[in-house]
Amino acid sequence: MDLTTYKLMHLLGMALVLMSLGARAFFAMQGGDKLSDKARGLGAGTHGVGLLLLLVGGFGMLAKLGISGVPGWIHPKILIWLLLGLAVAVPYRKPELAKPLWFAAPILALIAAYLGLTKLG
Repeated sequence: MDLTTYKLMHLLGMALVLMSLGARAFFAMQGGDKLSDKARGLGAGTHGVGLLLLLVGGFGMLAKLGISGVPGWIHPKILIWLLLGLAVAVPYRKPELAKPLWFAAPILALIAAYLGLTKLG
């Protein structure tokens, strides 16, 4: 695959993760819980596929760019995506954190994007 395909895969993964987190957070803010969520499986699947696309797209880009090893700027990106991966459980376990998650998730994604674009860190 070419670099553009990996970039698009990575961006689609980011969109799917943020979409699923936003939907779950919004549902929890409206008083929804795990048992009443009829789309829970769809949301969890979207989240998982998004994380997989992020991983494959990101490491595919590294390979296409000829970057060997794991540069320092990758570590905070991996930490951010690990946190966003775990965040899928937050709205149902701690509904009071759904609203902060609604705002924190895109900010974390923006930081990860900045790190990838600037290669700082």
